[in-house]
Amino acid sequence: MTYTCTTLASPVGELKLVANGSRLTAILWENDKPGRVRLGPMSEAPDNPILMRTVQQLREYFAGTRTRFELDLDFVGTEFQKQVWAALLTIPFGETRSYSEIARQIGNPNAVRAVGAANGKNPISIVAPCHRVIGASGKLTGFAGGLEAKEQLLTLEGCEWSGAGRTGDLF
Repeated sequence: MTYTCTTLASPVGELKLVANGSRLTAILWENDKPGRVRLGPMSEAPDNPILMRTVQQLREYFAGTRTRFELDLDFVGTEFQKQVWAALLTIPFGETRSYSEIARQIGNPNAVRAVGAANGKNPISIVAPCHRVIGASGKLTGFAGGLEAKEQLLTLEGCEWSGAGRTGDLF
């Protein structure tokens, strides 16, 4: 399978947008770890309609005029990961959830660390808002785009998090 892609300069760095036909498959970070999201070969296609819609909606999001994305998504991952990523899509703009809240939401309250791992492999960052997941203490935790980008996205959305600083604590 060949994926199509384009890039977008954004306030949080250059993003690589990837499509599988007419569905968005990934939004990758400029300094993404190789292999974090495993996809096949890609070819540049900035005129792909889903990529064009994604660019437009991300620009609106960063301009503060869009709070909800309307894109067809194609998540590539395990069934558990897809459950976690589907739960991310339910977190409203401007709100946060903890890893343990997501674990409870998917009916697996003991899977907090597994939820954290799945969150870290979310292929469609920003649109599937993994940045809205924070530690139960209210502190910011790991993020594929970096904690500075996570903080920027949460600030853009007007989110409040109770913890000062950053941590690796999921609970």
